[in-house]
Amino acid sequence: MRRSLLSTALTAAFALPATAALAEEASLQSVIVTATRFSEADCRTAANISVISREDIEKTPATNLTDLLATRAGINAMPIYGPLGLDATVDMRGFGSTATSNTLVLLDGQRISPTDMGTIIWSSIPLTGIERIEVVRGSGTVLYGDGATGGVINIITDKSGKPRASITATAGSFGYRGLDGSFAGGNEHLYGNLFVRSASLDGYRQNSQQDQQAASGRVGLKLERGEVFSDFAVYKESSGLPGNLLQATYENDPRNSRKPYDTQRRDGYRVRPGVAYALSDKVDLETEVSFEHQTLNTDLVSSNWKSERVRDTLSFTPRLRINHGLGTLGSETTVGVDYYDAKVTSTNQNGPNQRATQKSSAFYLQNLTNLTSALSLTLGARQQRMKQSAYQDAYPAWFQPGMDGSASRTRSAYDLGLTYGSGAWQFFGKTGTTFRFANLDELFGYDNLAFRPVFAGDLKPQHGRTNEIGARVAQGSWSARAALFRTTLSDEIGYDASAGANVNLDPTRRQGLETEADWKLSSSVSAKISYTYLDATFRSGTYAGKRVPLAPTHQGSVLLTWDGGSIGQYGVLTRMVGKRAYGSDFNNSHGDLAGYATLDLQASWNFKPWTLKAQIANALDHKHAAFAGYSSTAGHYYYPTDGRALFVSGRYDF
Repeated sequence: MRRSLLSTALTAAFALPATAALAEEASLQSVIVTATRFSEADCRTAANISVISREDIEKTPATNLTDLLATRAGINAMPIYGPLGLDATVDMRGFGSTATSNTLVLLDGQRISPTDMGTIIWSSIPLTGIERIEVVRGSGTVLYGDGATGGVINIITDKSGKPRASITATAGSFGYRGLDGSFAGGNEHLYGNLFVRSASLDGYRQNSQQDQQAASGRVGLKLERGEVFSDFAVYKESSGLPGNLLQATYENDPRNSRKPYDTQRRDGYRVRPGVAYALSDKVDLETEVSFEHQTLNTDLVSSNWKSERVRDTLSFTPRLRINHGLGTLGSETTVGVDYYDAKVTSTNQNGPNQRATQKSSAFYLQNLTNLTSALSLTLGARQQRMKQSAYQDAYPAWFQPGMDGSASRTRSAYDLGLTYGSGAWQFFGKTGTTFRFANLDELFGYDNLAFRPVFAGDLKPQHGRTNEIGARVAQGSWSARAALFRTTLSDEIGYDASAGANVNLDPTRRQGLETEADWKLSSSVSAKISYTYLDATFRSGTYAGKRVPLAPTHQGSVLLTWDGGSIGQYGVLTRMVGKRAYGSDFNNSHGDLAGYATLDLQASWNFKPWTLKAQIANALDHKHAAFAGYSSTAGHYYYPTDGRALFVSGRYDF
């Protein structure tokens, strides 16, 4: 029965009628970077890829980056507090609480996913500065390494240098206030751009106030055969931490707070100089050196605990693309090295100080050979070595000794894929392996029998296999993408509340269907539709047959837009997330977290040089929680999502 359902859904994805002229977004010839780590105008790599264009960003009624990503198949966004998305988690293919460690987020090809269990700094990526977003579902381990089991999201910023400037002011519900600026200029030799943002709000819940300031951009020098550039970002943000709500309070007063005085403050910067240069007509070089510094100050008044956590990350990522041919066949190889050096230091009041380090080095290659004009073969492999250490002070007040440990691990992965077709349609199939090492926070364990901290050096690297088949097609006024996938994992790393520690879980399996369709119903009306079916379960062991917590079986979205010309542009977005097992409930014995559906609206009017926009988020004011869990001591707990909110903005283009 399940096989029949998947087959029917796959057929339906390609059965949309064509009623108008060819839609611009239907082309399969988009420039793609993520699939090879170099720009490719005709990407034939075997992968399930979709692109969120600048036009999509403008038309989608999303107030932050994570809400925008959630409109795509296979992506579930789990906001914790507020519309700024400061603590939101993005999950690809159903990893729930460990989503951040299994979904790799890149900014212009460089990883910004943290080396610990911290959140991604979404505020350092203003929506106004994004040119497009590339979403590659399924393992990206060969090209990008550790942490890409669910997929890769590559946020590509605007680097055109085309002279322009704009200012946008926004006001909204719950005391929202925002100001965004975009500036760019250049000539045939130099270019630069700058994007700035300042936003704050009082918050939907008690103690959910937030504010953020960020600036980012690029300066570049154009050369005859390439360019030298430097990307940069600086950010500062702070927020209240109202905590979760127990079930009775959530049902009766979702705007309440269990922790009315807890706060956090985070600031940092990122600098990334690099070069892109054509060494010859057949050899291209790209390399970057990146340094990121972040300080996180947390004040948990509710538990009399303060912490200052400092994280520093250095990376070096040189790579070559060699168009060498293979006899009479077209063939090119990407070969590169990734080196990362990270350190986290935590100075704690009323708790032991901690520090952890990791050094990662990897070598990878990927070859793409055109066997015929329509058939392409992709082969890739990576070997990565990870050396990690963790240290914790002794803490006499708790009568506990300290902890000091280190470990080195090496894992390898491969990919094999075939792509058939060209022009308006393509089919692909791929198989490969994946892995993930423990992140720095997961190295800190605790022995409940000996009542002492321990180094979690016995945590094995997570590893597994992904098989996938799919198709992409563009015909007349519509285009569609669909893929069937299965990922089996062993030694998956997760937190087991019953053990009070991070452990290697029993074997898991994730399989399902991801579909997307773009349909231009007329010259002014367009639709974007996505649907995901996910079966995420334990294959064997104590929880055999049980669902993976927080992984929805069904998920989908529909975006309808109408361009009314002089009377404005309008958009309606509905998004559905099905029921899930509660976080930490591996045994599925405490009921289901209810699914939810939301409705977002947007209208904009262009009175050049002014553009006015109005947005209503959660227009039906549906009470729901994107993230919730179960604790043996407290029962069910919830992080309520904001109620209905109105935002109005005005942009002036100079």
